[in-house]
Amino acid sequence: MGTLREQYEREYRPQLQKQFGLKNVMEIPRVEKVVLNMGLGEAVQNPKVVEKAANELTMIAGQRAVVTRAKKSIATFKLREGMPIGVRVTLRREKMYDFISKLVNIALPRVRDFRGVSPKGFDGNGNFSMGITEHIIFPEVDYDKIDKIRGLNITIVTSARTDEQGRELLRLMGMPFKK
Repeated sequence: MGTLREQYEREYRPQLQKQFGLKNVMEIPRVEKVVLNMGLGEAVQNPKVVEKAANELTMIAGQRAVVTRAKKSIATFKLREGMPIGVRVTLRREKMYDFISKLVNIALPRVRDFRGVSPKGFDGNGNFSMGITEHIIFPEVDYDKIDKIRGLNITIVTSARTDEQGRELLRLMGMPFKK
């Protein structure tokens, strides 16, 4: 079967080129990067949360997570500029394909009452964003060692020009969209 990247090169690219009638090979939609983000509102009261979340996101992604800090101070939320309020990681190349494969084949089927991913997560330019309410659906997360179930956002950035092209690219890669 091969890796997702090999499948993309071998099967999906020619299929997409033919389907959308693209003459130039550089026009064929491809995945450019995958960004995982975990916003941590509770980090304002408890700074240790950021460290745990960073470790968990690092395990999920297979790449070290970066701590994101507040750009502005917001008194209502007791937030000061420069405070850690989240963690993120950007995957490219091989790790990106491995993550998409893991998400589609292992993690999403583990979601309770899963009926497919909403196709409304496209931004108009072929990029897809989705939220996951429980990060424990990933096999790397040891259920016994976590202190709290957290959600995370996943954004898949593609080179597609339209949502239709982006949707077809992700559908070929196995993304289970709702009908």
